[in-house]
This record gives sequence, C-alpha cells and structure tokens, in this order.
Amino acid sequence: MKLIRFCMPVVLLVMSVGTQAYSGLPEFTDLIESASPAVVKINTVERVNSRRGQLVLPQGRQDIPDIFRHLFEPRNMPQRNVQSMGSGFIVSEDGYILTNNHVVDGADDIQVRLIDRREYTAKVIGTDERSDLALLKIDETGLPTLKFARDDDLKVGQWVLAIGSPFGLDFSASAGIVSAIGRSIPSDKHENYVPFIQTDVAINPGNSGGPLFNLDGQVVGINSQIYTRSGGSIGLSFAIPSSVAREVVEQLKEKGRVDRGWLGVVIQEVDRDLAASFGLKKPMGALVAQMDPEGPAARAGLEVGDVITRFDGTVINRSGDLPHAVGVTAPGDRVPVELMREGKKKSIMVTVGTLGGDEAQVTRNDPQVDGGRLGLVVQKLDPQMMQDWQLPGGVVVEQVVPGQPGARSGLRPGDVIVQLGYNAVNTVEDYRKVVAALPANSLLPIRIYRHGRALFRTISIPN
Repeated sequence: MKLIRFCMPVVLLVMSVGTQAYSGLPEFTDLIESASPAVVKINTVERVNSRRGQLVLPQGRQDIPDIFRHLFEPRNMPQRNVQSMGSGFIVSEDGYILTNNHVVDGADDIQVRLIDRREYTAKVIGTDERSDLALLKIDETGLPTLKFARDDDLKVGQWVLAIGSPFGLDFSASAGIVSAIGRSIPSDKHENYVPFIQTDVAINPGNSGGPLFNLDGQVVGINSQIYTRSGGSIGLSFAIPSSVAREVVEQLKEKGRVDRGWLGVVIQEVDRDLAASFGLKKPMGALVAQMDPEGPAARAGLEVGDVITRFDGTVINRSGDLPHAVGVTAPGDRVPVELMREGKKKSIMVTVGTLGGDEAQVTRNDPQVDGGRLGLVVQKLDPQMMQDWQLPGGVVVEQVVPGQPGARSGLRPGDVIVQLGYNAVNTVEDYRKVVAALPANSLLPIRIYRHGRALFRTISIPN
C-alpha cells in the first residue's frame, strides 16, 4: 500500500510533463485531409521474358554442329509480369502527375489510383534520369492539385510530412523534421545534379515519388531515396527539392526531356592540404582535375588546377555544390565564375553549355508518325557519338510509337541499335533492309547502346 501511495505522485508528474511537451507539437490532420486527394498510388507492370539470355549466332560462322544449332535459333518464349509500385501527385487539373523515374522505368503498363478509388491508365510524357523524375498524364480534368513551395525557405529542423503508399499500404502519412539540406548523393553514373533534402521521416518502398509537405501544405520535395541496412526506414530519407522539380516539370511538358547547364569539367574535393597548396584559408571549392578541351570552361579560359569558389554568385563550399549550381543554370547564359589560380583570385565569364537530356520514353500518339514494322523512327548515328562510344556504326532511335513492338521491348529515344536478329546494323539502309526481312511471330534479339552501355533486349513482330 505504501508502494502505491509513493508511485502515484510520480505517475502524475510524468503525465503532467508529457502533456506540456505534446502541447507544442504540430497538428497534421487538416493538412492530410486537404492534401490526400491529390496524392496517387502508382502500380506498374513490366513484361519480361521467362528465360535466360539467348546466345547469338556469330556472323560468318556456319560451322556450328546441327546438334547445337537450335540454341541459336529464335524461339517464342512465355512472358511473365513483374509488378512494382510507388507514389506520385497531381500537378495540374488536366491530369499531369509527377513521380520518380525509377517508379515507371521500363514499365509496359502504368495504373494510377486516387484516394477516392478512381483508377486511370497513365502514359509517360517524359522522364529525367538525372533527377529521377518522370511526368505522367491521365485523361481527366478538374482534378485536385498540389502546389510547390519555395524550397529555398526550407530550414533544418522544420517539420515535414510525407504521404504515400509504403509496402502498398495506400495513402499512409508519416512525419518528421528536415535533417539537412543540399546533400550530394552521386548516382550510379557518378552524376550529381540534385541537392537532396535529408529528413528523418519514415520513408519505405512504395513511398517513392510521393510528396513531402511543409506545414502550409505545400510540396517542398519529392521522396526519392532511403539509406537502409534492413530494407526499411532507419531515419535517413532523401527528397528532391521542389526547385528542381518545378524546372523538370516545365521542360518535360514542353519538350519531353530536360536540358541542363554544362561546363565540361571533371572536379574533385579540396582537402586541407590541397587548400593550403592553392592558397585557400580553408578547404572549399571544386578543384578542376580534367577538362573537355572543346567544353565551355576550356573556351572561357579555365585551366586544370583552378579551384572554383563561386559560380554565378553561389558559393561553392564543397565540390558537389558546383554541379547543383551549373545544372540549374539555363544553357547559353553568360555567368561569372570566381576561382583561385596559383594562389591568386580570378574572375572569368563563362557561357554555359547544354547537357542534353534523356528523351521521353515514348512519343505522344501522333497519327502522322509512321514507325514501320517496329514502331521506331530512326536516324543516322552522329559521328561524334560513334567516336565517343567506339562504335563502327548504328542508328539512333528518334521516336517510339506507343503500343508497337519497339515500345513493348522497352526501347527509348536516344537508344542506338547496332544489331537486329543476327544482323549488324551500321546504317539506316541496313536497318530498313533487316527490318523488312525479319520474320513475324518470332522472338529476336536486339542489341542496343544506352548511355554508352551495351545491352540486349528481345523484340517480336506480330503478323
């Protein structure tokens, strides 16, 4: 009995302290209620062949024994559907939806579901692999929308909220704070054009492409990545800032791709010893380690060994700050670049070049586009690309007609076709002759180059 009387005041004290602590926390219910109708769940299906990679008969080799020749012959193989999911949100009343590129990459079918259970088939208007964003379109009007915030007002410690479908649990909400801003996370291709927002919001598979809100209900970011050892959230999530997303949406709407500013330099971090050797008071800036001799930086007079400390008024504290600043600069703009060269400060005006973007995955339905048997419009391979990728020839895919064999095979504008069936494709004339002779209802290998990397796909032409 004495123990109970002793514990009671302690319990009351804890409750009192807890009540005071919780009284200062934000209330999210109104925000969730007003924003959720414009958030969507995205389900995708990719049709892949249920087989191992098929060997290709080498050209000029007719001495393969008959007992093995069947291994090289095209065969109709069953396909299986690979399903995936993600999130997104509506950015205009006429059905434009923003999500992550990796949510819809390679998808043959994209279904969008609203919180009121309406469902639509979406088409891809354009994708931007460098920012991991994709713009979709559904045939509907009068839809609820979300507004982008001025993310330069975002501060570390600010409350943020995410809505998405983690692990397929529709329209789930989670909250946290901004842990850091301007995080540099290089991609698999060592590109770094997004200054990520880091938060401790619980983000899991299925949240990708969903919105990150401030307390005013404005979108400050698009949830994109998590750092995890277990596959689930451990309090390290990253979102694409709304300033990046706004520019991407505008360009994808207008031309189906995103063009960025380009300097033509390879840079590295400046450590303490390098800073001292270059006459800097502290480690900062981006050290130019290599240059494209024909690039904008070289033409403007920059040199290997320069340390760029400011670009168009933006201070470059770390090397990763430079791609962020250059990428959001409009190609053709003439901007000041401040640098240290041999211990002395210099300022040079640079006309920013263009870093071409990825084309849209498919084209809009245009009755005037005739893609032939494969549903592809191709053109001659640029000699510079042949040299850069060390190719003897090939044809560049200019347009992909939706629903046709090329689109079903996952081909995209910008892909370079070098082999169809068992035939090399070096010129547009080669392509036309080979396509005309391809058998119908046969699964054939097609070899392409994408971003300089070779890969095989399969293609089948119906009767």
